[in-house]
Amino acid sequence: MWKPSLIAALLMTGMAAPAALAQQGPTQPAEQAPAATPGSERVNLVIVYGDDPCPQSGSGDIVVCARKGEEERYRIPEPLRGDPNQPSHQAWGERVRSLEYVGRTGTESCSPVGGGGATGCFAELSRLAKLERQAADNASWKDLVEAERAKRLSTIDADSKAIEARVVEEEKAEGAQQPVSGTPPQP
Repeated sequence: MWKPSLIAALLMTGMAAPAALAQQGPTQPAEQAPAATPGSERVNLVIVYGDDPCPQSGSGDIVVCARKGEEERYRIPEPLRGDPNQPSHQAWGERVRSLEYVGRTGTESCSPVGGGGATGCFAELSRLAKLERQAADNASWKDLVEAERAKRLSTIDADSKAIEARVVEEEKAEGAQQPVSGTPPQP
């Protein structure tokens, strides 16, 4: 079955990400880009450990940081620890439901026994995938991105008022520097 190879691939990816982040040097500031429309921003999902600073977001991207303790830095990610198929991790209702399928053969059974036994393979695969998704206990990145986007949009009014005030002050200063007489300024 492909499950052990998937777990191994996820494990290697999870171990390589903190090492790759640690090897990056200081980044050069990017040029200021115009503000992006909501939904078109580039989203950077980062897991930071201990007191490491969360990278600052630029004008065209959103950085969402999930903070974990320093002791978690080099550990296997929690969803990959232990045996997920251990019977103690299943509710008794699930154990009963799994016993329903023990001797099941024939049509819609996804077994090689009986006519039409392979017809239930997709149903079985989708049922198992749904159970796997429900059992996953990961942070919802979508919710974190929405929260970061709302935080960014909450300061738009104050930022635009500050920019407007600065521009008005610059125009006043420029107007005060021009000569008062009716002669046009010399180029």
